[in-house]
Amino acid sequence: MSFFRSSLSRRAIAAAVLALTAGGLLPLTASAQQQPAAFPTKPVRIITPFPVGGGPDGVARLVADKLSRAWGQPVVVENRPGGNGFIAIDAFKRGAKDGHDIIVLDNVHLAAYPALFKKLPYDASKDFDALLPLFKTYFFFTVATNSKYKTVGDLIADAKANPGKLDYGSWSVGNPVHLGSELFESATGTQMEHVIYKETTQLYTSVATGELAFALGSSATAGPLQRANKLRFLAAAAPQRVAAFPDVPTVSESGGPKGFEVIGWNAIAVPKGLPASVTEKIKRDIEKGLAEPDVLEKFKSFGYEPFPTTRPQFDQFVATETKRFTDVIRKANVSLD
Repeated sequence: MSFFRSSLSRRAIAAAVLALTAGGLLPLTASAQQQPAAFPTKPVRIITPFPVGGGPDGVARLVADKLSRAWGQPVVVENRPGGNGFIAIDAFKRGAKDGHDIIVLDNVHLAAYPALFKKLPYDASKDFDALLPLFKTYFFFTVATNSKYKTVGDLIADAKANPGKLDYGSWSVGNPVHLGSELFESATGTQMEHVIYKETTQLYTSVATGELAFALGSSATAGPLQRANKLRFLAAAAPQRVAAFPDVPTVSESGGPKGFEVIGWNAIAVPKGLPASVTEKIKRDIEKGLAEPDVLEKFKSFGYEPFPTTRPQFDQFVATETKRFTDVIRKANVSLD
């Protein structure tokens, strides 16, 4: 009889606890709580606005390979070039919101376009979380091998003596080369003529032939002609000499404004509002891949440099870049609308 009452009591208590738990009055134990699903659970897309074959595409494919191996899931690169990057951004916005679709963006998408366009098909502050930069690259002042300009100081002096007559080139309005040149005009108090070319090959060929006074160029874009001795790197728009070009002075060493920099960078962004566990996993595993020797060796061939940073540091960097671009865009009255 005592055994029956004891068993009944235990059954009643268990039933009462179950009822309270189901009603939300008692918490489930850790083992009973629903755990977040592992990530990723299916193939992942890296959407990029860059065409196949260039340096940014090469880096995206390196990252995809490293993540595929780490995650045991296919990670594919989907190139959506054209339309100022808006085609790729639209595909990303219509894609998965759980981290299985991520996107590569560059500095103009995140820091310049909000000031260049009155209406954008995206909101950089609401549609993306910029997780981490993939790389950075500094730009050089490029001139013809036989150019009369031996220093940046020579270039500035000529521009001041002939306002509006000295010309430079880029491949569009609002790209890093154009905006970097506008920054240079602002920093030196000069006025120059912007000449737009349809493609980068044509642009740097015009510099090599002396048709253009100069153009900003990276190691990836202007490097082939520089290595062929058809272009000369006058100076690096960097805080210190670039390791791959130790004989090229910085802008300030070459008679230009102190601390003058023109930097290009690409970043991985994810949909806004992902769980921290997912964003941190993506960031951590990409960082591991970027630190591997074969990736670092490939960076050298592209003229890229690693860009390790924390999330808060990168957020501050993007904010600083945004202000810098916004100031020069407004001063130069540049618009793409």
